[in-house]
This record gives sequence, structure tokens and C-alpha cells, in this order.
Amino acid sequence: MTALASSPSLSYPRPLAVLRLIKPVTWAPPMLAYGIGCVSAGVSPAGQWGTILLGVILAGPIVCGMSQAANDWCDRHVDAINEPHRGIPSGQIPGRWGLWIAWAMSALALLVGWHLGPWGFGATLVGVAGAWAYSAKPLRLKRSGIWGPGLVGLCYEGLPWFTGAAVMSAGAPSGYVVTAALLYSIGAHGIMTLNDFKALKGDLETGVRSLPATLGPETAARVACIVMAVPQAMIIALLIIWDRPVHALGVAAVLGLQTLAMRRLLRDPKGLAPWYNGTGVMLYVLGMLITALAIRTLGVAP
Repeated sequence: MTALASSPSLSYPRPLAVLRLIKPVTWAPPMLAYGIGCVSAGVSPAGQWGTILLGVILAGPIVCGMSQAANDWCDRHVDAINEPHRGIPSGQIPGRWGLWIAWAMSALALLVGWHLGPWGFGATLVGVAGAWAYSAKPLRLKRSGIWGPGLVGLCYEGLPWFTGAAVMSAGAPSGYVVTAALLYSIGAHGIMTLNDFKALKGDLETGVRSLPATLGPETAARVACIVMAVPQAMIIALLIIWDRPVHALGVAAVLGLQTLAMRRLLRDPKGLAPWYNGTGVMLYVLGMLITALAIRTLGVAP
């Protein structure tokens, strides 16, 4: 067993290590999803730019950053195997500072969410609770290859989309918004499964039952691709039913490009998963935006 590194000379975490702890590279998907939610509401942003900016910051640096800190603290023993250079196992974030940072950011998230009204605050509560349920015992849903990626997909894509639309509308989003956000959340399960490839060694040693660990990289990658593709195909069908054929064509084109990327991914799932997460995910988000632009023209939900 690899022991956690200790740094007795450090009493406080190094600033750069704290920045790495909250992983700015992970903030983009929920920030974009929140913005997409604002677009899908079909409400003019005039006079609401401050609220929109506050929501984007909440979704990315605060809630997502908090979830990363909580996950790294709860995963510190796994990271000592997979990535011992990370802040907590390397000792750059000493003692219980990782936990304290996650707690402080949880409180900050709730404070900021309170300023976004009842819908924004309620969604923030769900996001904070979801982050801890994913990483911390006794639930620690990340141990499941089904529930873990599903929860993260919901909190990364569907919840920010729903929240952005709710805050802009000052009420419950339309049925179109809820349907699209839910389908893209389901598809994001596949994205999160690919993200689990980087922790494959530690998951096998510590009993985390991620899909790559239980099914093997090749089968898990195929499952992830199917899970990503099917909800998008359903979105295309819905856009046709909703009489938005141009938008349906746009999402179909984006899905076609993803399919090409998936074919390359399947040649070497373990080696190419990081490449796909940098390429296919942006195409996925582009499809979300196209869908949101269609929904904003649909009026009140049936």
C-alpha cells in the first residue's frame, strides 16, 4: 500500500496546490450548461447580466470547484496510488486543509445560491448534496459504475441547465427544458465513464466498481459511446417532432462528428479517453447549445 506523503514543514497549503485542488479545467461544462440554460429560457437578458454572471460563477468555480476539493479529500488514499503528485497525497495541502477548503466552499455555494432566489438556492442545495453523496461515506456513490457517473452527469449538465433556465424565468422551466436537460444528463453518464479510465489502477486496488474496472476498458468504452449517442438521437427526433428541422440537422451533424471521434476512441480506449474528453465533450456541449436555441423559440411548454 502506498502511504500518503507528509510535509511537516508546511502549516498552510501552497496557493498553486489549492488552485489545482479545485481544478479550473473542470469548470467549463457546468458553466456552459448554466449559460445554455439561460439561453433556453427564452427570456431577454437585459438587466439580468449580473445575475447571469453570478450563476455562471456559482456553477463553475464555486460548486464544481467545491466538488473537486471534496472528491480529492475523500479520494486521498486512491490518489496516493493513481496520482501521488496531487496536492493532498503529496503534502502540498497538509493536514485536514483539503477537507476545510471543501467545507468552506460548500458554505460559500449556499450563500451565493441564496442570492439567486428559491429556484437557484434549491438547485444549489441539490448540487452541494450531490457532490458529497458522490465522494463521501457512507453513500460514496462513486463506488458504483452506474450511480456515480449518473449523478455527476446530472450535476454537470442537467442541473446547471435547469438552474439557468429557472433563474431567468423566475419559476419552473418549461417541459421542453426539463426534457432536454434530462436527456443530455443521461448522455453525460458516458462522458463520466470515460473520465473514470484515469483512475483504473486505483479503482481495481481499492474496490471502486467503475465501469472500466468491472467491464474492462474496451467494453466500458463501447457502453459509454452508446450511452452518449442514444439520448442525442432522441433529441434529434424530438426537434423534428417540435418542428425544428434545421436545429435537428445541426445536432445530427454534431453527433456525426462525435461518432467519428468514437470510432477512433474504440481503437485504444484507455489511451484515447483523455483525448476524447477534450474533443467529443465540446461537440456534445455544442449540441446542447443548438438544442437550447431551438427550445427558446418554442414558447410555453405543452
